[in-house]
Amino acid sequence: MDSKRFDKTKLPSRHVSIGTNKAPHRSYYYAMGLEQSDIDKPFVGVVTTWNEAAPCNIALSRQAKSVKKGVKEAGGTPREFTTITVTDGIAMGHEGMRSSLVSREIIADSTELTVRGHCYDAIVGLAGCDKSLPGLMMAMVRLNVPSVFMYGGSILPGKFRGKDVTVVDVFEAVGMYQAGKMTEEDVRELECVACPSAGSCGGQFTANTMATVSEAIGLAIPGSAGAPAPYESRDEYAYKSGIEIMNLIENNLRPRDIVTLKSLENAATVVAASGGSTNAALHLPAIANEAGIDFDIHDVAKIFKKTPYIADLKPGGKYVAKDMFEVGGVPILMKTLLDGGYLHGECITVTGKTIEQNLQHVVFPSNQDVIYPVTSPISSSGGVVGLKGNLAPKGAIVKVAGMKNLIFSGPARVFDSEDDCFKAVQDKKYNSGEVLVIRYEGPKGGPGMREMLATTAALYGQGVGEEVALITDGRFSGGTRGFCIGHVGPEAAKGGPIALIKNGDIISIDANEGTLNVEISDAELAERKLEWKPRVTNYQTGALWKYSQEVSDAEKGAITHPGAKLETHVYADL
Repeated sequence: MDSKRFDKTKLPSRHVSIGTNKAPHRSYYYAMGLEQSDIDKPFVGVVTTWNEAAPCNIALSRQAKSVKKGVKEAGGTPREFTTITVTDGIAMGHEGMRSSLVSREIIADSTELTVRGHCYDAIVGLAGCDKSLPGLMMAMVRLNVPSVFMYGGSILPGKFRGKDVTVVDVFEAVGMYQAGKMTEEDVRELECVACPSAGSCGGQFTANTMATVSEAIGLAIPGSAGAPAPYESRDEYAYKSGIEIMNLIENNLRPRDIVTLKSLENAATVVAASGGSTNAALHLPAIANEAGIDFDIHDVAKIFKKTPYIADLKPGGKYVAKDMFEVGGVPILMKTLLDGGYLHGECITVTGKTIEQNLQHVVFPSNQDVIYPVTSPISSSGGVVGLKGNLAPKGAIVKVAGMKNLIFSGPARVFDSEDDCFKAVQDKKYNSGEVLVIRYEGPKGGPGMREMLATTAALYGQGVGEEVALITDGRFSGGTRGFCIGHVGPEAAKGGPIALIKNGDIISIDANEGTLNVEISDAELAERKLEWKPRVTNYQTGALWKYSQEVSDAEKGAITHPGAKLETHVYADL
């Protein structure tokens, strides 16, 4: 080990590697083939969310090998481990979706416990499916050891009768089949070609949104979010991430030096500019909580409101992640935002350089229409909008990218679960002009805050995606399109106004003004509240029960612990 670069006596791994009293600990490392020279080096945890649940994760083990090579060549000892993922595309539309958001916390918690238990000095984290990206970033900020995040890459677009398709097209095909617009054979043909490779869903859905965030927030090497999972260039970025983590250890540059209020604002900016997933309004506050920074759904919404929408990406647009990569990737998106004054260029990143320095030599390409310059955006405000009103005193969120009409008013049709609403949609038991209300699906009341892609895609597939609105205290997939409002708070399980809505109440939505109201008086709401009684869920034990006892409102990111504000020590300084 180069003792000039790394002083092991000041790193967490000293607790398992230095001194005669650590001989039992070292014996375990000898059992795994390490030598004394390996034990004398910094220990770098290389964590992946690899599994065989879905294509999102199956390329991560390959990329981890390249990370480990970089770590070794730069003077470290990599220690690979894995944690869970719950893959939304497979969990969608049934009880399994209750596990999705909960998995974010378990990913963060299990990564924390592995690093704490084995005294690792740094983390390189590789993630694929939606919740694994924020989960690993949360753990990095919580532990505050030098860290590099890397996305596993998106899936290649499928080809169906001459058009690029994604898994969302398959969800929408279900609705088209129900409407008689596709045959069972058509659906079968589509499902067989929609997902042709390893990688996460190809549009600017939650995984690619949070991958974009990883670069903008400064935790990932510039450009690393772009290449699709099968591309060999991903392995080169993985190798560079392994090299970079050793530089971060040497310079003691930590996640909380990088994740600041300004970098969180940068992250929210790229979400809005790219028409990204509404789930970012949950994940950014959760990451902020790990750093002890106040940054809730309302702060995110303020950034969304003033940011131009400039990336023509699915589901609201026409391109997929591979297309953005081919015109220069996230750095191109960030470059025009920086030049337009929408990013804080002084924010430091894992390269040791600032955002502005990283983008210094990036040239915005003019011969493409995937990313528009900020001087001529698709629309002047972001692709995601925050809402507030007497139906959502603690806020709500809606994705407006690609929508033409931003105002909607109509009578409520109320459902106390997603399952009931999906069945009504399936049976076409709704009317054009209605506002479908799905409640008791919030973080506590679900429990687990299910996504509603199966329902929203079915509506779109039936051709009524913009003829009805849908609001919920649950979530929407990053692949959702149409007038769909989520994260309504307070949630129904806490007696929020959404619990008091009755069939026929007129709900008014104005995404231009950012309002969500039910047209009944405060006195009437108060009277209904007196009659309201809490509901009991079917989950009275196990992980989902535990989550329901701990989880906060969506307003604060559906977090389950106090965060850095109440900590009395930081792991990295133990």
